[in-house]
Amino acid sequence: MIYFVSRHAGALEWILQQPQWRVDCFLCHLDPQDIQAGDVVLGTLPLHLAAEVCARGGIFYFLTLPQEEAGRGSEYSAEDMSAMGCTLRRFEVRAL
Repeated sequence: MIYFVSRHAGALEWILQQPQWRVDCFLCHLDPQDIQAGDVVLGTLPLHLAAEVCARGGIFYFLTLPQEEAGRGSEYSAEDMSAMGCTLRRFEVRAL
C-alpha cells in the first residue's frame, strides 16, 4: 500500500502529477498503527511518526520543498512546487 500524507492541496496536486507514484490512500493524518511491513509512506510526518513507520517495516519518503524562510507556512500550487524543485527523498528514521 502507498500512502500520501499532507494537508496541502498543492502537494496533493503535485503527487498526482508524478507518474512514478501510484498512491492508494491520501491522508491528512497518518495513524502509524495502520502501517504494515513493505508499505510506503510519502509526504510530511513529524519525526516520531516517521520513526514509527520505519520501525513497523514501512518505507518513508519525505516531501522535500526547498524554500526561503519568508515562504514558510505558505500554500503553494503544484506548479510552484515543481518550479521550486520539490522531490520525494527516502529516509530511514529511528528513535534512539
